[in-house]
This record gives sequence, structure tokens and C-alpha cells, in this order.
Amino acid sequence: MRILELKQRLRAAGAGPSHEQRILRLWSHALPRNSGRRLPASFFPSSLMAALPAIEAELAGLARVQSVHPGDDGAERLLVALADGQTVESVLLPGGGLCVSSQVGCAVGCRFCMTGRDGLLRQVGSAEIIAQVALARLRRPVRKVVFMGMGEPAHNLDNVMEAIELLGTVGNVGHKNLVFSTVGDPRVFERLDRERVKPALALSLHTTRAALRKELLPRAPAMTPEELVDAGERYARATGYPIQYQWTLLEGVNDGDDEIEGIVRLLSGKYGVLNMIPFNAVDGVAFSRPALARCEAMARTLHARGILTKLRHSAGQDIDGGCGQLRARVGEVPVVFRPGAAAPPIAR
Repeated sequence: MRILELKQRLRAAGAGPSHEQRILRLWSHALPRNSGRRLPASFFPSSLMAALPAIEAELAGLARVQSVHPGDDGAERLLVALADGQTVESVLLPGGGLCVSSQVGCAVGCRFCMTGRDGLLRQVGSAEIIAQVALARLRRPVRKVVFMGMGEPAHNLDNVMEAIELLGTVGNVGHKNLVFSTVGDPRVFERLDRERVKPALALSLHTTRAALRKELLPRAPAMTPEELVDAGERYARATGYPIQYQWTLLEGVNDGDDEIEGIVRLLSGKYGVLNMIPFNAVDGVAFSRPALARCEAMARTLHARGILTKLRHSAGQDIDGGCGQLRARVGEVPVVFRPGAAAPPIAR
């Protein structure tokens, strides 16, 4: 279901703008109908009151938590079952954050990520995205929502932007606390700048070498690292939000001195921050993370050369809830990658 369809149903049942906003606010905050100072029977028209039970039942049936996996660091991985039996994963993060999924599977097929192992199975509707937030809010407060779960948000742009619009208004999430994470797609930069709710952007860079990026992200749109950074810089200056450049550290692949020089060349003077994330173990993938000393040395060197760099360790790694570890929990086929070798096929 899309939020647009939900709004059309509410209006057809007699909802005015204030009625619609109240229903969407209560739903996105997982609050019962009688929350607030005004009772529904005295506030909603009778036609809407008659239609609400069926609408609320459909919203409640969009998604349910199938299993909960708590981590030692306070993270929780939620396996969420959708109405058609498909599953996605959301991750509650320490500090009030939530990582949501925008697709069942993913078509990009990043070599270091579990999500794309079976390709793209289907899109997640905008209402199903909000349902993930509502389920999470039943467990703890959510003040930040990052679109870094299963899927590539740019490939489901209409649904993702509908969800962001709702979260940034009646959902009471600050716009800079809505983070749209993408491998890069020209449509993203054309669309986001026109929206009323403009999210912060996280761009998957991972290397400064175009050929290697093509190997690591085989089905990403054909944007070079230079084009990606240029587009990110324009968006950052227009919105006032620094771009978050994501860099998964892979031992012997993108942790060399040549990459340090490339990063300095690309990001010097740019309005952004480089998030370096040591690789999280994925079954059947022959990558490894560099030694902690190497990761720290890279971050220190870049910082000393004027690049704002943060070395981040994904929350929920002990529960397979870290970056690149989310999946629909199905059987996997081992994938092995070596730089310069022909890319292996993605299992489908």
C-alpha cells in the first residue's frame, strides 16, 4: 500500500485535512485512536468513524515483527513479516535511531553486501516503510530514520519520498535526521532538491577508482566517483546538510595509500564527512576487514590532511544487524571476489 492510496481512502470516507493529519500522526507513532485531548467521536465525521475500523485493520496487517534479535550494544534486529509473506529487516540503533528497508532484496549486487544475494524480489510500499517505524516505536522512541536497510532507495524513489514526507511532518522526525542512503543515481539529485522535506544524503563511495567501483557495485548507475562527489556537493550546499560519504574498508582492496591520495583529491574543501566502516563479516564472501591499527591510521592521516573522517563501527554486528548484513534470512550461495577478477554472478 502507498500512503497516497491511504489518503485517498480517508478523504473518500469524509476526512478533512486535520482529520487526515491526526490519523497519520497516530499511526506513525503507534498510538491508539483515542490518544490526545479530543475524542474521535466528537472530532471525526460519522462517515469516517464508520470507515476507520477497516482502515485501521488493514494498516495493522501491513507488517508484524516475526522475531527480535537483541545485541550486546543495545541494537535490536527486527525480522518484519509483510502481508504477502515476504520479509524485511529493520534495526533499532542505540540512541534513538532506526534503520529501515525500502526493498525486499536489492538489484545493485554490491559484492560485500548480503542483501543483494538473491537480487530484487519486490518494492516495499511507502505504507510498509511507515509500518516498520510504527513497529519500532512500540519498542522504544525513534528520533532518527535512516534508509540504510535492505534495498536501494533510488530504485524505489516514489515510495521512499512519500515515507520521508510523512516522517518529516506528522511523523515528527527532524529533516536532517532522515538519511537517504544511495549508491548514486542522477534521479536522486534531480528529485530530492524539489521536495518539501529534504533528507540528509549518504552516498556510497567505497573507492576513488571508477573501475574498482564498477566491480564492487556492479549494477550501480554509471556515475564516476568524481560525478558522485560533484552532485553530492551541490545538494549539500543547497540544503545546508553535509554529505555523508560511506566507505566500507576492505583489506587489500580499498585501504591503500593510493586511495588516501584519491580521497584527498576528491574531498578536499567539500562540505561533507567521510564515514569509514570496517567490513562486517558476510557468510560466503571472501573479504576481510583491515586490522584496526590500519583503519585508525587511515582515519588519522586523512583527518590530518583536512578531510573530516570518522571511523565508525556498525551497531548490531553480533546479531548480523550491521551494514551489509541484512537479508530476508534465506539460504545463501557463497560468493568469492578478488580485485581484478571477473565478477561472479549474483545468485537468484
